[in-house]
Amino acid sequence: MAYTAITNIGILVSGNINEPVLPADTIIIHDGKIEAVGGPKLLDDLKLHSDAYKLIDAGGMTVVPGLIDSHVHPVIGDYTPRQKMADFIDSSLHGGVTTMISAGECHTPGRPTDPVGVKALAVLAQRSFQKQRPGGVKVHGGAVILEKGLTEADFAELAANGVWLVGEVGLGSIKKPAEAAPMVEWAKAHGMKVMMHTGGTSIPGSSTVTAADVMAVKPHVVSHINGGPTAISPAEVDKLITDSDLILEVVQCGNPKIADQTVRKLAGLGQLNRVIFGNDAPSGTGVIPLGILRTIVQTACMSDIPAETAIAMATGNTARVYGLNTGIIAPGKEADLAIIDTPLGSVGRNALEAMQAGDLPGVALVLIDGEIKVNTSRNTPPAAGKVTLG
Repeated sequence: MAYTAITNIGILVSGNINEPVLPADTIIIHDGKIEAVGGPKLLDDLKLHSDAYKLIDAGGMTVVPGLIDSHVHPVIGDYTPRQKMADFIDSSLHGGVTTMISAGECHTPGRPTDPVGVKALAVLAQRSFQKQRPGGVKVHGGAVILEKGLTEADFAELAANGVWLVGEVGLGSIKKPAEAAPMVEWAKAHGMKVMMHTGGTSIPGSSTVTAADVMAVKPHVVSHINGGPTAISPAEVDKLITDSDLILEVVQCGNPKIADQTVRKLAGLGQLNRVIFGNDAPSGTGVIPLGILRTIVQTACMSDIPAETAIAMATGNTARVYGLNTGIIAPGKEADLAIIDTPLGSVGRNALEAMQAGDLPGVALVLIDGEIKVNTSRNTPPAAGKVTLG
């Protein structure tokens, strides 16, 4: 039985938007899951019943849940033909991302568009990423793209074969609400999570989607409410905020002004639990390994949201929406964690103050299922503090 203890935590950010900071400085991990969160006595108790454990001294730095990228377009493996770049998933790991959710494998060269082909691609991607994690990142792949000809039996077959995601509605030949709504209902009936393209066109073949279109289809997630990359109008955004209870996804590869409007409006309504963060990469905007961190920082420093609350949007909120057992630092949750700190030269005295000031934090350590996957990020500025392993 493998134990790991993380001690000397300066700030513990929970990922729970209702209690974003915990009064604790120690985490005990057992067999890949968090066993306990509390004070130094936890380590004393561990020493009494185990003489074999790993010790991670966080050096007074900040511990956060591993970040979740709610919107990625992978293919198979850690390569993107969209930008002709290898190891983009591993690069995101160095930005604190431990989980990714596919919004559809639409960049697959020669992507099939017939019912048999789209099902086969979804199953292939799901099985591939289930078996092989690039850099250790948990990629939830296999998001079926809706195409004409799919039947309810097809969704039942997909669900039986482990596919539980519907890629953003609008990427395939199903674009009109009247065509999409029945398929979305079939998907929901078989336990699948559905996201829907919102805004202007993104790539050739995609379509402009309005607030009325989205509310007619009723997906679980409104993909890139701030545009992928072109956004719907401010008035349309307000409709989705006030006339629906849908989850609204803010992405890095989108319109920053609309992102700010969305977050500020929901903050005023006390509904920040409806916001999740994604990259929407690889895209024409590029591959952004630090994209989720950048969105957190942008939200904290430009939209006046506490950094710990913005972190919850990129962790616990997304985990709740997609039913993942991660994103929250609490007993029983998967031990996907990052240790971060103010970067050298920042005005911030700790990671949260640095983010509030607009600086990207330094990622000092990343764990997935309690195993160290990154020991000093190759992509972030260097952290001011130091992790000690024992």
